[in-house]
Amino acid sequence: MNTLFDITNLSQDLLIYLAIDVSIAILLLGAMRFITGFTAKVNSTDELAKEDNFAFGISVAGSIAAMGIALSGAITGAHANSYMLEVIGMLSYGLFGLILIKIGRIVHDRIALNQINKTEQIKAHNISVGIVDAAGAIATAIIIRAVLIWVHGLDINTFVAIAAGFIVSQAMLVLVTRIKEKQYARNNQGDCMQEAFADGQIALAIRYAGQVISTALAVTAASYFLTYSPETLLTNLLGWLLFSVIMTILVFLLTTLAKKLILWGINLVEEVDQQHNIGVASVEMAISISIALILTGLMA
Repeated sequence: MNTLFDITNLSQDLLIYLAIDVSIAILLLGAMRFITGFTAKVNSTDELAKEDNFAFGISVAGSIAAMGIALSGAITGAHANSYMLEVIGMLSYGLFGLILIKIGRIVHDRIALNQINKTEQIKAHNISVGIVDAAGAIATAIIIRAVLIWVHGLDINTFVAIAAGFIVSQAMLVLVTRIKEKQYARNNQGDCMQEAFADGQIALAIRYAGQVISTALAVTAASYFLTYSPETLLTNLLGWLLFSVIMTILVFLLTTLAKKLILWGINLVEEVDQQHNIGVASVEMAISISIALILTGLMA
């Protein structure tokens, strides 16, 4: 066995930390499925296997992916001072992340997309709303992960900092949603984007998913420029907000340029908004996320 450790460059401590982190992660990922069903007031097993509710499945998938993304920011592994501290840290940050993801869903429901009832739409097998719901959860988790990596220690200040980053993220996601609504109305004779989601326009939901996820990636860039300090938390919060706005604008401009070049000769309004072309919308989503990833990678 020692020979195996030597060959793979693994230590017994590292394997124990791995077992701790994976066990807690699987526990919380499993809990996310049932919590999603509980908050929607449905039996998750029935919705997934008996009702074959694809919209609910997509929503649950988004929640589970979001939990996984958030947990990846909570892992300290061999850097933890003890096994017990790793257990406490993973559980604390994991549960806090789960709560914030759920709160983010409420904010998304009641403020960002306040003209539709996402829970009822998902129960009614509306796949476009399921996609939108999953995208909102993933976007929130991306920012939670960035803040978890940014902070250090395990005290009240770290949780305050995480909550502050969460507030900034929700403000940016609501702002982007409002901007996209106005853009959609301008391009479609005053039509409402939220009503289009309710009508089941999957292509539009896919494009929107790319927009909110790319916004989340842009917001995370602030962690590369600001140094975490409990004494300057308010300054850091304002810094996150400022960098978020700048990066979101930059991602929007570069994404717009990239779409014009990559999708040259294609009328995006006609194809996605009016003809509901899922293929073109998927390319738009890929471009949005790719540009945001490249830009944030450069900032790092």
